[in-house]
Amino acid sequence: MREDTVAGNYAETLFELAGRHEGVEAFGAGVEAVAALAEDPAVREFLVTPRVSAADKKAALGRALGGVVPPLLVRFLQVVVDKGRQRLVPAIATAYRAMLERHLGRRHMEVTVARPLSPLEEEDLTAQLSSATGGTVVPHVKVRPGILGGIVIREGDTVYDGSVKRQLDAMRRRLMAAELQP
Repeated sequence: MREDTVAGNYAETLFELAGRHEGVEAFGAGVEAVAALAEDPAVREFLVTPRVSAADKKAALGRALGGVVPPLLVRFLQVVVDKGRQRLVPAIATAYRAMLERHLGRRHMEVTVARPLSPLEEEDLTAQLSSATGGTVVPHVKVRPGILGGIVIREGDTVYDGSVKRQLDAMRRRLMAAELQP
C-alpha cells in the first residue's frame, strides 16, 4: 500500500476520533503542533531511528506533548509508533489538515495570473470565487507572465484555464485544421 494512502487512512481515523471527543478543530491545532515538531530534523531522526525503542519514543512523545495537545492525540501518536509508522506523521498531519479544511468549508485554489494583483483585486477575486463555489475559497495566487492575460484556476485535479495563451493556442489549432477554399 502506498504511503500517502496509509497516511490518509490514519488521518481519517484521527478525524473520526476527534469528532467523537474534543472536536476536529481542537485536534487540528494539536496536529499542527505535532507536524511542526516532526519537521525538525533532530526530532524526525529520533522518531525514525531503529536505535531507540518504541517504548522510549512513546514515553518521549508523552512527555513532550502531554498538556500541549489533547491526550487522545498523544495516545494516537503512540499507536502510530507501535505500528512503526512514525515516519508518516508529517503526511498524516497534511491529510488531516486537508480533511479539516473541507469540514470547515474552505477550498484552496491555485490561481495563476499574468501580473500581480492589488489587494483590492485579490479580495474581489476571493469574493467571486467564494460566491461561485458556495464555499470559502482561499486563493493561492501565483504570477506567470507567460499566460499573457486572463486567469488559470486549479483546485486539486480540476483546471479552469481562461488564459489568453490558451485561447490563442485554440484559435491557432482551429485555423490550422480549417480547409482552405480555392
